[in-house]
Amino acid sequence: MHLTEIERVKTISKEDFYKNYVKNQKPLVVEQLTRDWPAFEKWNLNYIKHIAGEKTVPLYDDRPVSYKDGFNEAHKHMKMADYIDLLQKEPTNYRIFLYNLIQEVPQLKQDFKWPIIGLRLIKQLPMLFFGGENSKVFMHFDIDYSNILHFHFHGKKRCILFAPDQTPFLYKVPHSLISREDIDFDQPDFEKWPALKKAQGFVCELNHGEMLYMPEGYWHYMKYVSPGFSMSLRALPQKFTHLAKAVYNIFIMRHFDVLMRKLRGQKWLDYKNKKAITKTHRNL
Repeated sequence: MHLTEIERVKTISKEDFYKNYVKNQKPLVVEQLTRDWPAFEKWNLNYIKHIAGEKTVPLYDDRPVSYKDGFNEAHKHMKMADYIDLLQKEPTNYRIFLYNLIQEVPQLKQDFKWPIIGLRLIKQLPMLFFGGENSKVFMHFDIDYSNILHFHFHGKKRCILFAPDQTPFLYKVPHSLISREDIDFDQPDFEKWPALKKAQGFVCELNHGEMLYMPEGYWHYMKYVSPGFSMSLRALPQKFTHLAKAVYNIFIMRHFDVLMRKLRGQKWLDYKNKKAITKTHRNL
């Protein structure tokens, strides 16, 4: 894979951001966008444990998708306080994924600001993501093709991105939003996955308080270098083709996939994984 460091700026105007990054669909790291947020000083794992420790949270690990699993079905549940103790004690594969903690703990709404940055953000309460040291989020793109502002807190997180036009080289699993789950994007095996040698992507390491702009439809792989958590704000896709794909994914694709899992079970998943290889290698 050919990975280019994502451009960084300390601050940026909304005009510059929209003209040079949103319109050009180019990722960017903004280092100081959250410096005037209360969250910049307050948000760390101990603070979350203090205000949300009694909440029961859904956890996900890195086990392969099973036909028995529902769409985004959690693998385990745990009290937030116990989960944060686990994060701070030892590496763990358990992650919190797409959890609306701010709805559960409304006082968190006072800690962040909706940035005026040239995007029409969807003003629903943002989702939070937590992970332990070395835990990974498999390579995927979001179902709604949103433009994403991804803010990281407490620790470091490594992010690898690919634009939608790199999909032919990423072993995309049909009727899904993911690449093959057995690919290690930190140390890919090019003998087994030769198409990855042609993929052109981006990489960055996010520190506390930094924001990563991920353009619509971008593939992303995340690795928590140290325990921490992130928050995403979203804006609808601006390209009509991406909006159409989002509608298809939400109202047709995912329901078709759930139906086929019920009808064919593991054979359906095996078929999709095999198809990911044959279709990708045809592109070579």
